[in-house]
Amino acid sequence: MDLRFGDSKPTDEERAAVDALLGPPESSWEGADRSDADLRWARGGRAARDRRDLLLPGLHALNDRVGWISEGGLDYLCRRLTVPPSEAYGVATFYSMFSVRPRPATVLHVCTDLACAAAGAPRLCEAAEARLGPESGVTVERGPCLGLCERAPAALVVRAGEDAAGATAGGGVTRAAAVSAPTAPDAVVRAALAPENAPEEPPAALAVPQAPDPGLLLLGRVGTVDPADLDDYRAHGGYTALRRAFALGPAGVIREVTDSGLLGRGGAAFPTGRKWQATASQPDHPHHLVCNADESEPGTFKDRVLMEGDPYALVEAMTIAAYATGARHGYLYLRGEYPRALVRMEHAIAQARARGLLGDDILGQGFSFDIEIRRGAGAYICGEETALFNSIEGFRGEPRSKPPFPVEKGLFGKPTVANNVETLVNVLPVLTLGAQAYAAIGTGASTGPKLFCVSGSVDRPGIYELPFGATLGELLTLAGVRDGLRAVLLGGAAGGFVRPDELDIPLTFEGTREAGTTLGSGVVMAFDDTVPLPRLLLRIAEFFRDESCGQCVPCRVGTVRQEEALHRIAERTGADAAADITLLREVGRAMRDASICGLGQTAWNAVESAIDRLGAYE
Repeated sequence: MDLRFGDSKPTDEERAAVDALLGPPESSWEGADRSDADLRWARGGRAARDRRDLLLPGLHALNDRVGWISEGGLDYLCRRLTVPPSEAYGVATFYSMFSVRPRPATVLHVCTDLACAAAGAPRLCEAAEARLGPESGVTVERGPCLGLCERAPAALVVRAGEDAAGATAGGGVTRAAAVSAPTAPDAVVRAALAPENAPEEPPAALAVPQAPDPGLLLLGRVGTVDPADLDDYRAHGGYTALRRAFALGPAGVIREVTDSGLLGRGGAAFPTGRKWQATASQPDHPHHLVCNADESEPGTFKDRVLMEGDPYALVEAMTIAAYATGARHGYLYLRGEYPRALVRMEHAIAQARARGLLGDDILGQGFSFDIEIRRGAGAYICGEETALFNSIEGFRGEPRSKPPFPVEKGLFGKPTVANNVETLVNVLPVLTLGAQAYAAIGTGASTGPKLFCVSGSVDRPGIYELPFGATLGELLTLAGVRDGLRAVLLGGAAGGFVRPDELDIPLTFEGTREAGTTLGSGVVMAFDDTVPLPRLLLRIAEFFRDESCGQCVPCRVGTVRQEEALHRIAERTGADAAADITLLREVGRAMRDASICGLGQTAWNAVESAIDRLGAYE
């Protein structure tokens, strides 16, 4: 390992932020005063490698405290962790929420993605930029989906510092402000100038138009139970599933999950029971559990609502998954743009730990398990499980080649089970109802309830819970689809468009597949005839170009070529577009066939469907 540190020195604030996370330095090599320790002593080998996973939390600590990551601050963090600064720089510049250049302590992130763009985000950006000049102490950044689609157009105010209310563990402050279109500019500007005076976010239940409805299996507690009150959660059925898990034993839990037919809800639809069994049977230890709460697909916000409205359900579900697969430590990889979900999950984990529901000897059963939260920092690719592992380990969030698969060699090279929030929360009704009763919900191939994130040209955007098998038309009727429907995007930017005359498509994995589209993670975005379709497709192409990690050539080059071609088409009409559409098809096939991960493999899907099903450029 080649360690070459520069001459820049950390400020007192930067040193304090890193030391608050790592503790005081133990030697002069790590930055202590020479009078306190010997410069010749340094961690190395395994001891140094074992601390590499603290790099991402350390970058958060610096960014939260100061607002950006200076060369001196980065060098100090690298010295503390024995990480080459060049590698740490590569990690810091990988994430959109970090900056390695000076910027104001307050950053206003304005979503310019699909739902927000259709709801007037460009006007919001222009108004905010006009009112927040350089002298305001606020920088405005346009960015991808913030997971606040039901409140489009959305903005996130992030303020760094130690003194403002609501400080997080890293010494920073994050406040979110999401406002409706009519009052967006004034409200967003006020929130950016004084985040501590920003209007309180609406309760999570407002994102669930069906609430309160105790008959809902996944959302029934949202709006009914106080998300901060563990006793209230237990009074409404909480920890019943964990007690049944202990009665069944690990093998019995896996058998129930397998018999229920539960498929992963993150988009891949892999059988959850098979994944758990494959991990549990690995002789190599320790086993790890990772909850993927880094939902970044444009239009997706279901995991956020679950964590904000029913956080103890996720804690219980992770405990059950760990018990079944033999894991003793779990990581909750939580999207960096979800400050309220972070606060709710931190509180729930602390309360569960204090009450003996996490830690050693849970419920007197001799089983030990705990959860550690790791914050993401703005990288769509980290939703891919192996990229997520690299991120936790302190490397750039680039996907790994498979095989080996995570159940064999995942996080830290050990057997790992990774599920998203919705998948894990589904385990609770599997155990409380029983596998047969759960499997009776939905269809034979797609069992149980499904959460759908509905946004765009509807009167009641939000999260809807329906049994698999309901049609797209039934869902849009619940959401109040508006007149003049032009197209519906299923599965988000990585999904596909369908026409208004195709609303009888059954919302199942097999039904959407037969219809030539995809269910994905459950995104349903409706667009009426006021939304310019070419501009929408161009935004999708821009998204994939920005979010490509650049590791493989088909995706790195293909996403750029796709965007360039769509730009040219948007500037021309008629037969001139034919050559570029041919080029798009060739590039799309190359990305689909040769990209390492799902990002490149699906980057052409939405554009292809818009051309073939909607006649976007006719």
